[in-house]
This record gives sequence, structure tokens and C-alpha cells, in this order.
Amino acid sequence: MSIIEQNLQRVHRQIRTAAQDCGRDPRQITLLAVSKTKPVTAIEAAIEAGQRAFGENYVQEGVEKIGWFRERPEGAGLIWHFIGPLQSNKSRSVAENFDWCHTLDRPQLARRLNDQRPVERLPLNVLIQINISGEATKAGIAPEEMLTLAALVTECPRLRLRGLMAIPAPESDFQRQLAVFKRVSALYEALQRVHPGVDTLSLGMTDDMPAAIAAGSTLVRIGTAIFGARE
Repeated sequence: MSIIEQNLQRVHRQIRTAAQDCGRDPRQITLLAVSKTKPVTAIEAAIEAGQRAFGENYVQEGVEKIGWFRERPEGAGLIWHFIGPLQSNKSRSVAENFDWCHTLDRPQLARRLNDQRPVERLPLNVLIQINISGEATKAGIAPEEMLTLAALVTECPRLRLRGLMAIPAPESDFQRQLAVFKRVSALYEALQRVHPGVDTLSLGMTDDMPAAIAAGSTLVRIGTAIFGARE
């Protein structure tokens, strides 16, 4: 058994424990393996261990990996998520290659992704990124802009609105993590009331996953705990 397979098993146990601690079904939570900066050999080890969903932060690196696995049998059924900040001049590569984009944060980007999504592919799954901590250096929209952007997305036939994503400011205390995540969860519930098809809340990384699950996250983005520290 590879180190990566051992790590994946450990993360799945942690997800089960966190879910059970707050009375949730662990099957409601998707594990996204964040494979940015990691070689294809590491992704192959994760695939052999049963992982199918991978997240990439950098457009060109992600596109190269997607192309690599597209030509190989083990690449069948993989789901690729773009989870990094997206510049408008790189939107076409995301629209053409990825299955999900977690970082939609402005109307212009929604229109570009919609226009650039190939008609032969299923609509691009998108999450609206919320800047929940109000950090000037972070991407994402202010909470009060959420419903306006969501309404625009639903008018784009090549996009499918799936929910919200947030990356709060780092916080080591569980209760403070939980308080911020609950604010995002409340926004998610408000979005669901207007758009009942919304089903994904992308919250939580290696250092704050239990709090994210307690707050209602349906998708956790885990890199370090699976692949080790960034090289």
C-alpha cells in the first residue's frame, strides 16, 4: 500500500469521524484531492487508491495533467475541479478542459466561461466564491452580491450553478473556524431557497476540515494530508 493510499484512508476516517460527531452522513461529503504542484505519479497513486476528483490551482498545469490522463485508461471517469484564482485571459482553458470551476466571482467571468464552454460538453459546474473574511488580498465577491451573480449564472445555458466556495482567513481555534464557516453556510442556505438545485458547499482544507464539516460543508479540498507538504 502506497503512502498516498494510507493518507487517503486516514482522511476518509477523519471525514467519517467529523461527520458522526455532528450527526451528519459521511456520504454527503465529497473528498476533493488537491493535486496542485504534484506530479502525475502522485495522482496515479491516488487513482489506484480509488480517488476520482482532483483540484488544480494553476490553469496551465491543470490542463497539462488533464491532457495526460485523457490519453490513458486510468483517466476514465476522473473529475477535474479548477480551484484557483482565474484571470479572464485564461478562462477559455478552464471552460474547455475542466468539469468544475470553484472561483467564479464576477459577471464578466461568468459570461466568458459560458461563451467558451464547448457545446459538445456538459455545462460547466460553477461555484460562486465568497470573500467571507473581507480580505483585500482574497478573491471572491461580497456576500451581498451573491444573489445578483447567481441570477446571472442561471441565465447562462453552458453553466450550471452548483453552490458556494470560500477560503476564510487562517484560524487555528475550532470555535472561531466554526463561526466563520457557519456564516458561509447561512449564505448557502439562502442561495438554496432561491435556487433549489444548488447542492454544493465547498468549505474546508487540511487544517480546518472538522469545523467545515460541522458547519455543513459538502465538499472538502484536501491536499497536504493526502500528498504531503508542497515541494
